[in-house]
Amino acid sequence: MTRGVERMGATVSEAFFEPVVRLGVTGLSRSGKTVFITSLVANLLDRGRMPGLTAAAEGAIRTAYLQPQPDDTVPRFDYEAHLAALTGPTPRWPAGTRSVSELRLSLRVQPGGLLGGIQGPRTVHLDIVDYPGEWLLDLSLLDMAYRDWSEQTLSRAEERVEAKDFLAALVAADPAARHEEPAARALSDAFTDYLHRAREAGYSDCTPGRFLLPGEMAGSPALTFAPLPAGDSARGSLAREFERRYEAYKREVVKPFFREHFARIDRQVVLVDVLGAIHAGPKAVEDLRQAMADILGAFRPGRNRWLSRILLGRRVERILFAATKADHLHHRQHGRLTAIMDALLADARRRADFAGARTGAMSIAALRATTEDTVEHQGRTLDVVRGTLEGSGRNAAFYPGALPEDPARLLSPAREGAERWLDADYEVMSFAPAPLSLRPGEGPPHIRLDRAAEFLIGDRLR
Repeated sequence: MTRGVERMGATVSEAFFEPVVRLGVTGLSRSGKTVFITSLVANLLDRGRMPGLTAAAEGAIRTAYLQPQPDDTVPRFDYEAHLAALTGPTPRWPAGTRSVSELRLSLRVQPGGLLGGIQGPRTVHLDIVDYPGEWLLDLSLLDMAYRDWSEQTLSRAEERVEAKDFLAALVAADPAARHEEPAARALSDAFTDYLHRAREAGYSDCTPGRFLLPGEMAGSPALTFAPLPAGDSARGSLAREFERRYEAYKREVVKPFFREHFARIDRQVVLVDVLGAIHAGPKAVEDLRQAMADILGAFRPGRNRWLSRILLGRRVERILFAATKADHLHHRQHGRLTAIMDALLADARRRADFAGARTGAMSIAALRATTEDTVEHQGRTLDVVRGTLEGSGRNAAFYPGALPEDPARLLSPAREGAERWLDADYEVMSFAPAPLSLRPGEGPPHIRLDRAAEFLIGDRLR
């Protein structure tokens, strides 16, 4: 009750005095969350590369500055260290997201129109909440019993070669046998190893997410269970103990995350490594499509009216699905990448649109690591990107293959369970960040980061 009163007071203050936009940033592993936040903040502090953000282009943003975040128990997003990694003399990619973090950026904005001239500048706080996409997928577990989760997870594992060792360990286990901790841990370790292998192979749905990013909970009973085949089991059996631990995981891990972080978000960007999934093959693309539908189902989409926010709490009113690493493609293919993202998320987006939320899809690169070039190869003219290869440091031109104009060329084989693409292979390359020479007032170079910011927060800066 006390928390509810505090939230209501904060919401009233936000609605009438200094509005706060809580922007959630998530995505699955290697989608570029840390780089996105770092580049977004840098380009809002120095807005020379943000013509697509109307408030920046028109000069409505008078100044922007970092402030202490409002949540004292949440780690601060280490913006300065990440920016130094990206812009230093020998630039490198910063470490990825492993837990929840937060950063507050305050913008002094001059509203337009007659009323804005009378009122003068106002302050808009942008609270950026960074959290792993693997944890977001866990929200679907809240409405799922242990037996249902086990059936779904085992059905998925049987189609993945990465689960071979875990399935073998499962055959040797007896769910009805009395619980012994060494046997429970051995089976849980085999399951965790399978989840890591599946993620490395490009699969998106690898729940429970904390098994991949355990943090301080590593080795705890709440993270020591595995799915088991359905069947009767007595009290004290392995199956009963795993069911109890599964329910503890939902109660002690998933519900606090939803209550303390996720339920307070009103704008959201979901970063997706579409190119990585295409490279991994049709099964990875279909798994990504289903995972994105599950992710959107976890949101509370709808429009935030100030009275409804006071009475009912926040609802996510804008959701952007962004295909990252657009700099790995020549700009002539960016439209195709966006079309694939649109088609990939068509079902999920329709659900959110129906609920009143505004959704968008685009292809972006939060930090541009390549330049474009055209080369002659075996009598063909190819549009390539050129950059520094990560690891070797060698400069190379790269042609990933031509994405199809019709997204169905990819989605249909994925839905049908094809093992590989029939008419093409799509490659990916890891580029290191390029050395930067920034002029005063300029943030790091990007692709459509300004348009992403306009979609997510542009209406709140007018």
